[in-house]
This record gives sequence, C-alpha cells and structure tokens, in this order.
Amino acid sequence: MRRARSVPLTVALALTALPLTAAPAVAAPPSGPVFADGAAQPVFDPKDVLRENVWVRAPVDSDRDGKDDEAHALVVRPKVTTTGLKVPVVYLPSPYYAPTNDVPNHNVDVELHVPKRPGRDGAVTSARTDERVEAAVGGPREKPIPVSRYEEYFTSRGFAVVYGESLGTGESTGCPTTGGRNETIGAKSIVDWLNGRAPARDEKGAAATATWSTGKTGMMGVSYNGTLPNAVASTGVKGLEAIVPIAAISSWYDYYRADGAVVAPGTYQGEDADVLAEYVYTRTDREVCKPIIAEVATAQDRITGDYSEFWDERNYLNDVRKVKAATLVVHGLNDWNVKTKHAAQWYEQLRKQGTPHKIWWHQSGHSDPFSLRKDEWLKTLNRWFTRYLYSQQNGVEQEPRATVQREDKSWVQEAEWPAPGTREVGFHPLPGGNTTGALSHVDGVHGRPVLENIVDDASKKAEDLTAAAESPHRLSYFSGPAAAPLRVSGTVGVDLKVSFTRPAANLTALLVDRAPDGKNHIITRGWTDPQNRTSEDRTQPLRPGVQYRVNLEMQPDDYVLPAGHKLGLVLLSSDYDYTLRPKPGAGLSVNLNQSEFTLPIVGGTAAARAAFGS
Repeated sequence: MRRARSVPLTVALALTALPLTAAPAVAAPPSGPVFADGAAQPVFDPKDVLRENVWVRAPVDSDRDGKDDEAHALVVRPKVTTTGLKVPVVYLPSPYYAPTNDVPNHNVDVELHVPKRPGRDGAVTSARTDERVEAAVGGPREKPIPVSRYEEYFTSRGFAVVYGESLGTGESTGCPTTGGRNETIGAKSIVDWLNGRAPARDEKGAAATATWSTGKTGMMGVSYNGTLPNAVASTGVKGLEAIVPIAAISSWYDYYRADGAVVAPGTYQGEDADVLAEYVYTRTDREVCKPIIAEVATAQDRITGDYSEFWDERNYLNDVRKVKAATLVVHGLNDWNVKTKHAAQWYEQLRKQGTPHKIWWHQSGHSDPFSLRKDEWLKTLNRWFTRYLYSQQNGVEQEPRATVQREDKSWVQEAEWPAPGTREVGFHPLPGGNTTGALSHVDGVHGRPVLENIVDDASKKAEDLTAAAESPHRLSYFSGPAAAPLRVSGTVGVDLKVSFTRPAANLTALLVDRAPDGKNHIITRGWTDPQNRTSEDRTQPLRPGVQYRVNLEMQPDDYVLPAGHKLGLVLLSSDYDYTLRPKPGAGLSVNLNQSEFTLPIVGGTAAARAAFGS
C-alpha cells in the first residue's frame, strides 16, 4: 500500500485561502452501517475496499508433510475498517476457485458386487461443462478467486467478504478428500481466525490478524460451496451466526449412494468421491496428495455400496445438534445433482431441534436463486444476515418459514415445510403392470397372491420404459384422472414384497404425472439395493425365489398434480442414468397383495378422495 505524501505547510495554508466554491464538496464516508426496513443499506462505496491475502493455519496435516495445513483466504473489506469500524463477514468457501481438472469417471457397465474394483471408462467430467462449477462460481475461470456476484452488494452494506479456498485447492495446502474431516477443519479455521482463535500470515509471512472483524460470520454458497457451510456449522464453532446452504449436501453417502446402491449424481454417471477429489486437486504440488486420494478410492467402496466409517465421517447429520447458526436452506425441486433429500433431511433436523430456520424451494435445478428471483432473493438474504450478523431485530424469525415456487412459477409463503396439514395416504397397485395396472387409495389385492414380473434391462432409460404401452422391463400402475388438484409435500415411501432370480439386483421406483395427452413427467424417483434391505451398512445376499420385504424412499418433493392428470407408480430394476448397469436378465417378482406406497398428501385422505373418489 502506498503511503500518503505529506503536504508542505505553505501549500496547505494557500489551499485554505481558496474560495469555498473552488472544488466540489466531498461527502464524508459513513461512520457505520445504516439500516432501514430491517436490512442493511448501500451506504459504502463498494470500490473503496481493501483486498488482502492471508493463509490461516489449520490444526490438521492432511498432506502428511509434518506441518499444519494452511487455508488461503482473500479478504475484501471496506477501507473505513482501517479507522476503527468493525464489520461482520460474509464468508464464501469453495474448492472451485482455481481452474479444475478433467478426470475420467468410473465404468458403470459392470455386474453387481464383482470382487474387484471396477475400471474406468472414457467418460470425462469437464470443468467447462460442469454445472456445479457454473452454479458455484459462475463457470470455469482462468484465474483463482473470481469476483462473486454478491461482493459489491455486501461490501456496500457494511459487510466484509472473505473468499476461502478449500484444502488442497488453489493456494491452500493440504489435500482434498471430498467432504472429509480435514476439509471441515480447514474451512472452520477461517472462522476461528476471524474471531482471534487461529494464527495466519500475510503474503510477506508476517502475522495477520482480523482486528477489523466483529467475529460474527455468515457462510453461504452453492453446491460444494454450500456444503462447506453445513460442515462447519456442524462443529458448533463460535462466531458462525448464520449459514445459507444452496443446493448443498448434508451427507456425502446420499450424494453417491442410495440405501446400499451405487447411485450417481444427475448427469455425472460414474463419478465418485475419488473422482471429485482429483477434479478439485489444484494446489501447486500435484504429487503430495496422490496417496491420500488413492485411499479415498479404496475406502469409498463401489462394490457393496454399504454405509461405512468413510461415509460416516462425511455425514454432517451426525453433528447437526451442534448447529447454532441460523440456517436459510435453498434448493431446487428439480435438482438431480444434489438431490432434494439433502435439503429435506437437514431442514427437518434443524426444525425439530429449534435452530432458527427457513427454506426456499424453487422449480429449477442445480442453481442459485439470484438468477431466478433476484430482487426478492437479495432482500431475503440481506434481512437474514442483517438479523443474525448485525443483531438487528427485524423479525425474520417470526415470518413464514417456507417459500415455495409453484409449477406455474408463482411463489407462495407457508408457515412450515412440509406443508401444514400433510398426511400419509396409502396407495395399492392392482394387476396389469406390464401394460398399465390400476392404482387405488381405497383397497388392494386380496386372496391368492398375485405376482407380477420385471426382467431387468439396464440399457433402457426410465423415461422410455414409463412411456411404453407395454414392457416386460417395468411395472406400471396409474390412477384415473384426478377430479381435483392433489398436492404431494414430503417423501414418498414404497413398501414391496419381492423375490429375485439372481443374488443381486437393483430396484428403482418412479412417481409419475401422466397428462391427458399421454405425456409423462417423472415427478420423483428412488433406488435401493435389496441386499441392504435391513440396513444400509450391511449387505445380505438374496436367495433366488425367496420373497423379501424391501422398502425405499423416493427423493422428497413438493408437487401439485393438476386436475385431469393421472398419478402413477412405475417399478423397474436398473436406472440407466443413475445406477450401475449390469447385463440384462435379472428377474424380479412383485407380490401385489403385500405391496403399497405412501404419499404425503396435503389434506390427507380427504384430499385423495376429492381427487380420485372413494
């Protein structure tokens, strides 16, 4: 920084003799933030800021070089903080600030439970097409630390903005481990530094302190950038007052697995924890972390898909009771990358334990609401951080907890989510599933067992099987046309009695909206490995011909079935876009007498009767 030159006394005296109109008056910079309508106002010049790099020492040695890891952070703060003003921080963590790597995905055209680690195919995840990078930092960059679309908004309102690079990425040391404890510690260390509890150095190696910070910190981000706030909040770190996880993961097992099944994030078939770790491994030393990433590849276990210590370390729900930060959850109802389960289960636990909470559901996919409803979103975000970082009593905690975008793109405010008045209603499949069987909320099949069969063919897509008038590769059950709209709010459950012709098979279920013109829309879906029928951490081989009770949950949703549309349940084995794809031929036999699925319906049984009769 350049030092201001002193002005000679004679020049200074001469200047005082000039007429008052000789130069335009310059408004004095504000001495502090200004609030109106419960929100911080843009009273600071967003270009009058200091930009400083610091490296914060994290109490972990994930690259095993005998030294504590360092988390790199770029601090952007109003210059008035040099004259005594202390400000809170909006902290934006990410593993994506440096340009990412092209990494081949795993081969998914494999038999289930083969006794060797699958090889990899030629599929490539490219930083130039990755929607997660696009959502998180606006797309691939040539330089680290792109300027966030939120930076000027917050600095002009009296917040500092801190960009933090995840361990093993950019200018940080340590190793990326896809949600491992070291990544949480690295991101947490920056919150500790802002509160005077962790040491840091500047670019010259001198000690760097955050004396300009009040210590009150809010974290936010999209995708991986939103997952890190969940992780850090689960430590209960003091000073983290609010988080805004957008399209964020709450348990990494639920990102790459589903109830024992190896399941891909949408459009990234074959990706796994090791691939993502390599993808973001962008620190200067490109050798030191290779053994650590190799350990990730082994521990993730693509063979059984079982829940394990590896995944338990990456399950932030284990420590959700420690979360004190007020949490504004944001998620797309059509996000098949980070699926809706992540938001729903995180939010449910926060609601149950009384942590300050709010949720936004929108109709888009893996995206930032900034691009969907900019003005209202910024207002909500501002008031959230103003309440919890500046302690302004603006009443956000008394407002409706849920904001939901409906299918027609309108927005509604509701007291809570799932929608108040939601009750589970059972629906029963009736014979005829290889063409189209009926679906009834009144009664099921009685008497002698009625068995209907599926022959797995993983080469066929779920959308094509759903549209087929007849198929041996799926079972399809539909209601009659709805006489009134029917709203589903929550998680659909499927309870089946099923036998198999092989000792291993996938099982997939779809909830479908069929329009009067016959077009189908898959509302939500779910998967399970029947070998994990009693526990997601325990594989038990199937005995061909034996009937087993198998349960699965579809991804949570909030959906209104329009009047005139039919509601459908479609069952298949492998799901081309999500599960492993074994060779065709595995047979499944579903006992209709002992199978049903439950819908969380707003209005419960009365609403089901209004839609489908009694």
